[in-house]
Amino acid sequence: MAEITDAYMKEMISATKTYCACILRATPKMKEPGADKTVWEHGRRNFMLRADGVLPIVCPVTDGSEVSGIGIFVGSVEDVSRILEEDPGVKAGLFTYELHTCRGFPGSSLPA
Repeated sequence: MAEITDAYMKEMISATKTYCACILRATPKMKEPGADKTVWEHGRRNFMLRADGVLPIVCPVTDGSEVSGIGIFVGSVEDVSRILEEDPGVKAGLFTYELHTCRGFPGSSLPA
């Protein structure tokens, strides 16, 4: 493991920025006929938000749990709540969400 000094930690922590973490959960409506079409449009919207830089980290959860996805948004909890209230899956009652203010390192990304 790399050696990390206290000075390095302080420098890095001072560079963090505030983001909004979203935990998306499926509801029983997910099993209703036609839900897959709405989920497809939810995915399209996520691609649009990602392309616009609003949702840089999108992680669909595929473990069969009630958690359907995790996302990191650029914006406040209030801003992200407004965005999610217009999501096709949320509007259709397929998803609920939980939002949390979090900190992260600008430029962080998932490894290729």
